[in-house]
Amino acid sequence: MEFRHLGHSGLIISEIAYGNWITHGSQVEEDAARACVHAALDAGITTFDTADVYAQGAAEEVLGRALDGQRRDALEIFTKVYFPMGSGHNDRGLSRKHIMTAIDHSLRRLGTEYVDLYQAHRFDYETPLEETMQAFADVVRAGKAHYIGVSEWNAAQLHAAAPLARDLNIRLVSNQPQYSMLWRVIEEQVVPASVELGLGQIVWSPIAQGILTGKYLPGQDLPAGSRATDPNGSEFISRLVGNDEILRRVQLLKPIADDLGLTMAQLAVAWVLQNSNVSAAIIGASRPEQVVSNAKAAGVTLEATVMDAIDEALEPVVVRDPAKTRSPSDPKIRRVC
Repeated sequence: MEFRHLGHSGLIISEIAYGNWITHGSQVEEDAARACVHAALDAGITTFDTADVYAQGAAEEVLGRALDGQRRDALEIFTKVYFPMGSGHNDRGLSRKHIMTAIDHSLRRLGTEYVDLYQAHRFDYETPLEETMQAFADVVRAGKAHYIGVSEWNAAQLHAAAPLARDLNIRLVSNQPQYSMLWRVIEEQVVPASVELGLGQIVWSPIAQGILTGKYLPGQDLPAGSRATDPNGSEFISRLVGNDEILRRVQLLKPIADDLGLTMAQLAVAWVLQNSNVSAAIIGASRPEQVVSNAKAAGVTLEATVMDAIDEALEPVVVRDPAKTRSPSDPKIRRVC
């Protein structure tokens, strides 16, 4: 395993992080989830990412039990707050009331006295940003979190939040966006803003929820038991597997991966790690062998000719502006990730 600093902070994390969105507490039985976590630990992964809303708290509980008995100061545990956790009008968002309640619930479920990174899962347009950052500062000063991060915030939001954090003497160190060979939305504005502000990216879905493994073939039935066949799966993957042009283009990556002695999934994870602003790539898994295999992407260097070949294969289907991927009549998709 290789390690990187999280942004410009002193916190060092494994460049492959293990995440449990839509697996622990829902799609994967607890014994299998525990086996995946232990496989991650055996592979040298020390960084674990979750959120309170994943399986409505069950994912945090499963992760906490799976990590029970591990040396706490050898791990980096991340969680998030924002999405609804109940029916009450204060059971959501980034108000002081919700943040101060949510952190205590997350710590209880995770079975830990603190998290290393507490993240705003989305931007809250209904709460003053000053209130949110003050609440985060108080969470840090209470010893319940060491660092503060955000997830899926745009460049303007990052520029607004970072000086508030500095004024409060806390460290806003990260953003957690979707990023992959196919989804490059952050490259134009978010990455330059993050470099300027000293934030690192902790990217989710580097394998595009399985699309970049190559297991979905154009014109063929979906593999039995795959994520795309799960009725609880995301609309994002449903759109991709229904696009034969994307699936055909992805198959062009196979000879590139083969020449490097990599699986297509390893190639996809290694690709996001070539971006120097990426501090870690989050991998998820339903089986331990997936963790073992994907963790081998750590430390892989892709030459410029390889990066160019990937661009040539995928450029016609790469998403750089999500607004161009749907018609004006389509609803904007909000993914919980």
